Amino acid sequence: MATYSLTPATSVRSVYQRPRFSAKPLTTLVSLQGNLSSWSSSVSYMKLKAKNVVVDKTLPHKKSHATIKCATLEEIEAEKTLIEKNAKERMEKAIDSMLSSFNSIRTGRSNPAMLDKIEVEYYGSPVNLKTIAQISTPDSSSLLVQPYDKSNLKAIEKAIVNSDLGVTPSNDGEVIRLSLPQLTSERRKELSKIVAKQAEEGKVAIRNIRRDAIKSYDKLEKEKKLSEDNIKDLSADLQKVTDEYMKKIDSIFKQKEKELLTV
Repeated sequence: MATYSLTPATSVRSVYQRPRFSAKPLTTLVSLQGNLSSWSSSVSYMKLKAKNVVVDKTLPHKKSHATIKCATLEEIEAEKTLIEKNAKERMEKAIDSMLSSFNSIRTGRSNPAMLDKIEVEYYGSPVNLKTIAQISTPDSSSLLVQPYDKSNLKAIEKAIVNSDLGVTPSNDGEVIRLSLPQLTSERRKELSKIVAKQAEEGKVAIRNIRRDAIKSYDKLEKEKKLSEDNIKDLSADLQKVTDEYMKKIDSIFKQKEKELLTV
């Protein structure tokens, strides 16, 4: 810890310390005026000794010493890591949800993922089709559904008929076959619009996650754990993460759109 002596009648503005050297003005937390006798500082706090100290109206008038707690570089990095990690995990889930929606939309080729959202009534409870049956693709225009328990064939058939898949299942008592007709040009364009809407919903989810993370930073500022400049720096880093996930959505959407429009 270093101690410095200042000339009498010096006015001092005590601030949160930034985590790095900067030419930017520091955010004032407390203003002290009076005959300052000495002050000392370390990485994590600043101590001022002054006579006739006058503190802002928000704080009680007080003589003697004033100690102002500041966030260290390590504390700031820890808060950033925790909030950013949570945001990334939620953004990944948003991407996964969008992919699940994309996969349930058929393109020109058969894909087991087309049946991912179909739920079957199983002993009184709805369950996902792929948990009670094996789904395969014998060729590029058909799907084969083989239940682990043949007694579920009727329930599976009914679930497929009631879905928005738009195909008629063929039940031979052993397995269910689905023949997928070729998509018309008009239908491809309709599906492309649906995919575009789902991509936009994914982007909205990412923006909402960023908004929640910013609120977490603002809360730390109100609790006097971070300065205004700290918040600006952390928000800028969070925006970079947000931009990366926005680009991921655009890339996935363009790939799906290409599959839909390719005959």
